[in-house]
Amino acid sequence: MSSGLQMPPLGDAEFQRLQRLMAEVSGIRMADHKRSLVAGRLMKRLRHFGLSSYGEYLNLLSDANHVAERRLVVDLLTTNETYFFREPKHFDFLSTWLASRRAPVRIWSAACSSGEEPYTLAMVAAEHAVGNDWSIFASDLSQRMLEKAATGIYDLSQAQHFPAGWLHKHCLRGVGEHEGSFRVSSKLREHVSFREINLTHNLPEQVGPFDAIFLRNVLIYFESAEKCAIVGRLIQRLREDGLLFIGHAESLHGFDLPLRSVQPSVYRRL
Repeated sequence: MSSGLQMPPLGDAEFQRLQRLMAEVSGIRMADHKRSLVAGRLMKRLRHFGLSSYGEYLNLLSDANHVAERRLVVDLLTTNETYFFREPKHFDFLSTWLASRRAPVRIWSAACSSGEEPYTLAMVAAEHAVGNDWSIFASDLSQRMLEKAATGIYDLSQAQHFPAGWLHKHCLRGVGEHEGSFRVSSKLREHVSFREINLTHNLPEQVGPFDAIFLRNVLIYFESAEKCAIVGRLIQRLREDGLLFIGHAESLHGFDLPLRSVQPSVYRRL
């Protein structure tokens, strides 16, 4: 299939099959208005396999020999927008909380994407935690994102929201062929671990307990019942009096959960 050919149409039946596939594999319900975005992101895969329609691609995905391709579809269709110190009020709150919290402290970044959130948490903990006995556990559905996160390497433009002096203090700037990038220091990286976890499934027994969990900008992808189920599973791994952070655009209103709001998008487990 030539890269010069026009994008084939993604019909109703095909899009519905993709919606069912995403729900089956990841639990995420793709909204109807995402159709053009889905078509654009998957077009490169049609070209890769020399296919002329999305129906052919869906037939390929149903083949038991293409399990890896099904995982790649989830990667391609999951938005991984993130950056260091996103929603900074959360980190201001965390800084004050850490300064009064006894060690050890265990924090879970439950949808870590390419790693900016857990490394932000690590910097905040390094600056404000009492002592050095703290750790950040980071998980994501996407193995591709986890592999990127584990490197700790980012474009220098990603440091624009860092507090003054923190880039120099907590990261190494690239030189030579690596100029224009930075790497989170090994001193911080040794406090951060990564693992592939699907939050719509039962959690591994050895995960937790945690003093704080960051579940930000994840719930927007799920229907109400699934949101409640995900939060319910996670707070079972949250210590009594521990903190749960969600995105500023998200809400737990109407959910019967053992949580008390302490400020917008921050909850304490009862």
